Amino acid sequence: MQGLHLTADLYRCDCDKSLMIDAEALAQLCRDATLATGLTIVGEKWHAFPEYQGEPGGVTGMLLLAESHLAIHTWPERKGVTLDVYVCNFEADNSAKAQQLMTELERAFQAAQAQHQRIMRGDRDGPVASDAGLLLETLNDNSVYGFRFSQRLLERQTRYQHLELLRSDELGVTLRLDGCLMTSEADEFFYHEALIHPAAVTHPDPRRALIVGGGDGGALEELLKHPSIEQATLVELDGEVVDVAREHLRGINRGSLDDPRVRVCIEDGAAFVRDTDERFDLVYLDLTDPETPAGPLYTEEFFAQCRRVLAPEGALVLHLGSPFHEPEQVRRLAGKLADVFAQVHGYGLHIPLYGSYWSLAVASDSMDPSALHSVDVAERLRVRGIEDLQYYNCATHGALFALPGFYRRLMPRARNPVPVG
Repeated sequence: MQGLHLTADLYRCDCDKSLMIDAEALAQLCRDATLATGLTIVGEKWHAFPEYQGEPGGVTGMLLLAESHLAIHTWPERKGVTLDVYVCNFEADNSAKAQQLMTELERAFQAAQAQHQRIMRGDRDGPVASDAGLLLETLNDNSVYGFRFSQRLLERQTRYQHLELLRSDELGVTLRLDGCLMTSEADEFFYHEALIHPAAVTHPDPRRALIVGGGDGGALEELLKHPSIEQATLVELDGEVVDVAREHLRGINRGSLDDPRVRVCIEDGAAFVRDTDERFDLVYLDLTDPETPAGPLYTEEFFAQCRRVLAPEGALVLHLGSPFHEPEQVRRLAGKLADVFAQVHGYGLHIPLYGSYWSLAVASDSMDPSALHSVDVAERLRVRGIEDLQYYNCATHGALFALPGFYRRLMPRARNPVPVG
């Protein structure tokens, strides 16, 4: 039988004490985290140990899952926790759900240190090829895609997420966060060039730019190709992503994280935008998906804060998801942007690593990148000396904004923007 077995030993946990000694509190945490991943609870058993030498006892327990099990044990006197998650992958690949469950539980216990083991178990030749090399990712509840990886180079639990570096013959070194593929050496140019250049080329003279997220440095590397950029500020919540990128992802960022024009800030992006008095010609949100810790940055309130920090003729750029597999998400986010900005211009392209045609948007009160003629794009690329591009050019600029009918119908009409506060 095929399956994924994850274990974690957590040390120096700085969590609510009830999670270490109260069986019902611990059980509710595990139930909530399990159901949130889409796994199925079919039974459970919990036991709180009595006090020993005046110290409260720990708790041991298990959730029986239709997919297999979650087992947990706490040692309050040591501030330690052991976690054990196993999922069967015979009829469907539940690996991403198992990893998400482990990540959510680790986040709740706030361990200062953790040790992990990841074991692929069972027959590798069954109907789902979930061996150590094949990783599947979901586009929605009904669609999956995947890639085969030959090697796991690095795996760690950061303060915010589960981080992996993988290698494949096709993709090269690939970054994966919380079970979701983020960027790879071979295909990063699809996303990063499309994210950065349409707005940057449309802007007549971009000098100051802000990237929220993007700790891999790929978007930053594309932005710095524009010689007018005097300062680029990158605000990344998870400093370990930046550390890993500096050491292992130079094939993607090409040292851009250490360029003298760059300021790297390891802090919450929402707080930075809320508190800064700076103004930026371009703001890029290079974020994980809305259902991740980046969720608060996909709100109308945050979009309004981004508008506040834009200089005249400035624009906000972000991705919205897959318009085919996530149409309601794309419609919802585009609508929130339209409630804040006078213009919202959707565009899209197929991104191999994301397994789908992908939606992005430029939101502005004045910038219309879809109106920039290919001749003007070619001239600006020539004047700026930008030649090292693999996807974006004077012809693809306009093609990016030529929306299919189904995608066009998800985009809102222009609305009156909110006042800048």
